[in-house]
Amino acid sequence: MLSLEVFPPKPGYPIDSVFETLNGLADLSPGFISVTYNPRGDNGIRTEEIASRIRRDYGLESLAHLTCLCHGRGEIDGILDRLARCGVENVLALRGDPTDNTSVTGSDFRYAFQLIREVKKRGCFSVGAAAYPEGHVESPSIHGDIDRVKQKVDAGADFLITQMFFDNRIFFDFLHRARWRGIDVPVIPGIMPVLNFRQIKRIIYLCGVSIPARLLRLFEKHGGNSGDLQKAGMEYAVEQITDLLSHGVPGVHLYTMNRVDETRRIVAACGIESMESSA
Repeated sequence: MLSLEVFPPKPGYPIDSVFETLNGLADLSPGFISVTYNPRGDNGIRTEEIASRIRRDYGLESLAHLTCLCHGRGEIDGILDRLARCGVENVLALRGDPTDNTSVTGSDFRYAFQLIREVKKRGCFSVGAAAYPEGHVESPSIHGDIDRVKQKVDAGADFLITQMFFDNRIFFDFLHRARWRGIDVPVIPGIMPVLNFRQIKRIIYLCGVSIPARLLRLFEKHGGNSGDLQKAGMEYAVEQITDLLSHGVPGVHLYTMNRVDETRRIVAACGIESMESSA
C-alpha cells in the first residue's frame, strides 16, 4: 500500500495551495493521505479541514495528525469531536514538541501513549503512532525507545509509521527488535526523498537521523546544484522503496513535502502507481 503525507500551509497563508497539491496526487489512489499538524496559530483547524475534504472531495481515506503536549483534555476532546463529525476515522497520535514551559506544564497529556489511550476510548478511530528506527532524538537508549513504542501499542495503537531513515538496514534492524519485543502491529516505513539540500539538512539535524556514506557522497557531489541533487535524491528514494517492497513491507509512507511532480515521478519509477490500495 502506498500512502502519502501533506502539510497545511503556515497560518496566514492561503489554504488553497494544499488542495492544488492534492489535485495532483489524488489519482495515485493512495491507501490514505496523512495531514500534519501545527498546534501553533490555528490549533489544528487546517488539519481538520484538509483531512475532512480529502474524504469528502477526493473519496480517499485521511489520517489526521494530532499532538497532545500543548493541549488540555478539553481541547483534545473538542478536536476529536470535530474530526468524528467530519467523518475522519483515522488519527496519528503524537506527543509533539514543546513550545515553551507553560504549554508543557499546562497539558493533561505528557506522552503519546496517554493520547492514544484517550482516542481509543472513543471507539470510532483507528489510531496510528510514530516509531523511530534510530531511536527518538530525546531517548537515552535504543532499548528504552523500543519500550516506549511497545507502550504505545499496548495503549491501543493499531499501526506504526516510522520517521524517515536513509539506510534500509536500519529499518529492518528496528523491525527485528520490535517483533522480538512483542510489537506485532503493521510497521509502515516512512521515506523522505532528498529534494532540497538546506531543508533536508535541517530535518536531519532536528531528528537525529544518520547519513550513510553513499548519501553523504551525493550531498558532496551535487550539493551545489539543486537540479542534480534533486534527481539523485529521487533515484535514491526509488532504490529505497523498491528494496523495501521486495522485502514484503505492508506499505510505504512517502513524505511528499507537497511536491507533486517529484512525488509522481518517484511513485511511477517504483511501479506502484497501479497498486491496489486499501484503507
